[in-house]
Amino acid sequence: MKKKKIKVLRIIFIVFLGLVSIYLLINNNTNNEFKTLKMIDLTNKNISEIEEYAKENSLELEIKYEYSKEVEKDKVISQSIDKNAELTDKNKNLIIVISKGKIGKEIYQEYSVNELGEVPIMMYHGIENIEETNYIGGNVDKDGYNRTVNAFKQDLEFYYNEGYRMVRLVDYALGDIEVELGKSPIVLTFDDGNKNNFNVLGIDENGNLEIDPNCAIGILESFKKKYPDYNVTATFFLMDNLFNQSEYDEAKLKWLVENGYDIGNHTKTHVNYKNVDSTTAQSATGYMYEKLESIIPGKYVKIIALPFGSPGKKDHANFQYVLKGIYNGKEYTTDAALRVGWTSEVSPFNKNFDKTFLKRVRAYDNNGKDFDITYVFNNLKNNKYISDGDKDTIVIPTSMENKLGETFKEVIKY
Repeated sequence: MKKKKIKVLRIIFIVFLGLVSIYLLINNNTNNEFKTLKMIDLTNKNISEIEEYAKENSLELEIKYEYSKEVEKDKVISQSIDKNAELTDKNKNLIIVISKGKIGKEIYQEYSVNELGEVPIMMYHGIENIEETNYIGGNVDKDGYNRTVNAFKQDLEFYYNEGYRMVRLVDYALGDIEVELGKSPIVLTFDDGNKNNFNVLGIDENGNLEIDPNCAIGILESFKKKYPDYNVTATFFLMDNLFNQSEYDEAKLKWLVENGYDIGNHTKTHVNYKNVDSTTAQSATGYMYEKLESIIPGKYVKIIALPFGSPGKKDHANFQYVLKGIYNGKEYTTDAALRVGWTSEVSPFNKNFDKTFLKRVRAYDNNGKDFDITYVFNNLKNNKYISDGDKDTIVIPTSMENKLGETFKEVIKY
């Protein structure tokens, strides 16, 4: 009887062990199934190790190469998924940037780097959604201040294909140009605050602005999606009526600064500085700074696009009020000012650079004459600004050194 009881206990014990094993197996599998995978640091891995890691974790790997003065050749500069980030189905695209080492003079020669070359500041006004006009090319009016939607789209494609990359006007004015190696900076500006610059169709159920795809901002945003490598930006110079949709004034200005665009001053009522007294000149200027400050405090640029390009000369009595004055008992200052035309401007590192009196290119068609788009960009082929890819250095051909102004940046000559 005692032996039989021991035998039964032994069987029960074996069954118990079996059940425990099954439980542990199931529990382990369950934990593995829901175990969170986290990204590791790949900066010390070689390419084969990175490829193996990506394969093991079902990551879609893209490897890019860039020159770097800090990271030695064939080492990882950056990874798009941060260390310890969870690897999920929505986080499977891994971009690894590998160093090509320091740039040598032979590379500058290969790309014809010249950071004393000229920069086009493009001047636009209205963008109208019409197919045909009575004027040349994409011009909507006789003087070509307004463009058709299709013409503006073609302009953007042209700039991109010609190797130009957009930079903020304020960055250009400050000499803080960040453009990839071999590419050239271009600046886009819009005057007058036409509704077709930024037309809102309504507000969606999530509270987001519904933007007209055929207004300037709609086209620029579409271009941004088409070319993710393109830093799409522009500066909009506004008057008292802003974009002529008063119900969306605040929402529009906040959306612009949150999405990489800038807002500047075009005076209260498009004043002609040449024909007014000093009080009116200061009022027209200071009013807009005060209005922008009330809506987007500290987030607008202190740059003026001069209406009519007036007063035309810096020695005009009213020009001082473009740059500094008093309105409503408060002093205002302007960092840079833009003229109406007509050709590209010198590099911010050129000794003749004057950010308070910058020329612009009128974005219009005229059969390659009178400083139209074709004329200006044909001239730029031989003297455009070509970047070294490093905003902290200025690279110039030795033959250009006599044009270099004072700078705190490292200058490299070749």
